[in-house]
Amino acid sequence: MGSGFGQLFRVTTFGESHGGGLGAVIEGCPPGVVLDLDAIQRELDRRRPGQSALVSARKESDRVEILSGVFEGRTLGTAIGLMVRNTDADASAYAPFKDKFRPSHADFTTETKYGLRNWAGGGRASARETVARVAAGAIAKQVLKAQFGIEVQAWVQSVGEITAEIDPLTVTLEAVEANPMRCPDPEVAAAMEARVRAVRKAGDTIGGVIQAVAIGVPVGLGAPVVDKLEADLAKAMMSLPASKGFEVGSGFAGATMIGSAHNDVFVPGREPGEVRTATNHSGGIQGGISNGMPITMRVAFKPIATIFMEQDTVDSQGRSTTIKPKGRHDPCVVPRAVPIVEAMAALVLLDHALRHRGQCG
Repeated sequence: MGSGFGQLFRVTTFGESHGGGLGAVIEGCPPGVVLDLDAIQRELDRRRPGQSALVSARKESDRVEILSGVFEGRTLGTAIGLMVRNTDADASAYAPFKDKFRPSHADFTTETKYGLRNWAGGGRASARETVARVAAGAIAKQVLKAQFGIEVQAWVQSVGEITAEIDPLTVTLEAVEANPMRCPDPEVAAAMEARVRAVRKAGDTIGGVIQAVAIGVPVGLGAPVVDKLEADLAKAMMSLPASKGFEVGSGFAGATMIGSAHNDVFVPGREPGEVRTATNHSGGIQGGISNGMPITMRVAFKPIATIFMEQDTVDSQGRSTTIKPKGRHDPCVVPRAVPIVEAMAALVLLDHALRHRGQCG
């Protein structure tokens, strides 16, 4: 079913949007890591619904339970079990159109592939599945910082046509969390919020782009050919609900440049023997391997498929019909997706850091 990812630091998630709860099993976490349990909960609080007027009104506390693998505040090296219980599920909102395929959702493809589907909230296709990824990613963040000195920060770069120009090396968590849009530029954040409110009032949705940076990444993470670092980052980000595009460094803009302008020239670093690059169009990755520069990436998210307008569709018998969904949905996914992008980046980077350490010492 494709619910697991990672090689040495492996995460498998389970659960459904309107089932009993969601969770993750983590294998390969190094032993003896002191975990800040409050920090794990703070990451979940950043993702949870009901935190502002700009997101889904579903009221979930998203309290995480650690079922195994941690004793007296430290990791044991055994499998870590995480659980977040659903407390405000409401399958009845989906019952009126359980036999209809919602446009741009996974309803049609899932039912055609498996012969049946969980119509309550989309089951495993729901973005609520990401609560398990954020819980696992919160642990990965702590291991990354403690053992490798790596930190990850993401923020909202754009909503619709409104874009913030942000220097990735200046972004702080405090600036990102200072407003509900999670854009560190307060003026642009206000314009984004006004746009989202207008779209929501019209019963529509809007997409956006999240930018992220990983600081402190050493040279050597990743591998040539199919296990390139950017390839695994791309797979991680493109596995997120509503994601439609991924870029590292210059990304698609690099296709408009000439080589002499795009090449990152090597220069001496601050420390003796250190090598850096004068620019960072490569986004911190060359030949699939981290080069010691900050890793910069962007993830594009489409508008949420559930809009509160009547649309044409077909039912499970292939007959034409119409649908007008109801329920509790985000008008724009990107504010809540910021901690999800951070979590996925942390999971990939930690897996590759452990693999590099295991192979190269």
